[in-house]
Amino acid sequence: MSFVSHVECTICGHRHDAKQRLAVCEQCGQMLAVRYDLEGVRAAVSKDALRQRPPGMYRFRELTPLDDGEIPVTLGEGGTPLLALPRLAAHFGLRQLWGKDEGQNPTGSFKARGLGMAITKARTLGARGFIIPSAGNAGGAAAVYAARCGLPCAVIVPRATPPAAVAEAAIAGARVFTIDGTIATAGKVVARVAPEIGWFDLSTLKEPYRLEGKKTMGLELAEQLDWTPPDWLLYPTGGGTGLVGIPKGYDELRAMGWVSGLGPRYVAVQGEGCAPVVDAFRAGAETTTPVENPAMVASGLRVPSPFAGRQMLTILRDSGGDAIAVSERAVAEAQRLLARLEGLWTSPEGAALVAALGSMKDRAQLPADARVVIMLTGSGIKYSPPELPTPMDLAGTPQDVHSQVIAALSRA
Repeated sequence: MSFVSHVECTICGHRHDAKQRLAVCEQCGQMLAVRYDLEGVRAAVSKDALRQRPPGMYRFRELTPLDDGEIPVTLGEGGTPLLALPRLAAHFGLRQLWGKDEGQNPTGSFKARGLGMAITKARTLGARGFIIPSAGNAGGAAAVYAARCGLPCAVIVPRATPPAAVAEAAIAGARVFTIDGTIATAGKVVARVAPEIGWFDLSTLKEPYRLEGKKTMGLELAEQLDWTPPDWLLYPTGGGTGLVGIPKGYDELRAMGWVSGLGPRYVAVQGEGCAPVVDAFRAGAETTTPVENPAMVASGLRVPSPFAGRQMLTILRDSGGDAIAVSERAVAEAQRLLARLEGLWTSPEGAALVAALGSMKDRAQLPADARVVIMLTGSGIKYSPPELPTPMDLAGTPQDVHSQVIAALSRA
């Protein structure tokens, strides 16, 4: 059964009817969040019962906005592994470091969770089609889940969007449009087009259900760590749905008595070329200021004006967390370091977290016994590969080649 009680504005607290198709708060224009009867959830499900359920994000159904009998639009998203990273931990002088590998989702990134949930609810509420601005993985995920439920989709992306993300959307049948500018520019176009054609606007945090899909990362993480929060959680921050959603999940579990104590302390990680959250955090500002001329290879971090800037800053400060900007060079080096030490080819956004660990180590923020989680939000295979050493060309007879390989490896 559904345990949704209402939908609430995260700023003014105005209540909205969860049975209506919603965007932002009708009173103040801020982002909305789904609220639950958490006492009812606690009475209906136990940790033991949860263990018997199959993997995937819908195993936490009581803490999702699904109606009674509502069938999700799904490709098996969620249930991603929490991987111990012992060699990377040793590199940074830590004993306990984990990476949650969201690259193992169906679309190769954490966007599968949010878009799967948003499209599920929008379909139930009568959506006839979807339109989304994207800097990369969100557009591809929206197209795939729209195709899964048989509805049309349009994706508007900046011209610098990674080709694999554009291809993913196009091959799933979406109409893809490229424009000059940033995802903020694309968002302005979507805001004008969506009401004119009657399609559902899937822009980041401009409806309340994408957040609920991203929240499941926090629910899974809590269970994977045996209901004990980590001390620090680092998150690559563009639009910030996950940085808002994961704490929401922990808050709900804490209210149910499933987790206790403080933590995690959240760290927003951005690129030096586009760091509105970091800038506002350092300045003590209440909300973010748009970045002009944003630049960052990691397309998911190239969000100059996040809609939930105010909410993210509150989370960082209330948790005793931090906000860190890293350089392009540090991201590229961190991507290779993680692959070399742990065999993980993560996205540039995920690699930014590894670079941020280096900054935190230099500032002596991380004691050796700190329990640290980095959210590796996507697979590196969806991006153009970084510059790598040129492979050694071999020539000649098999005996010649054999000798060349032996000689090269003996020098390694």
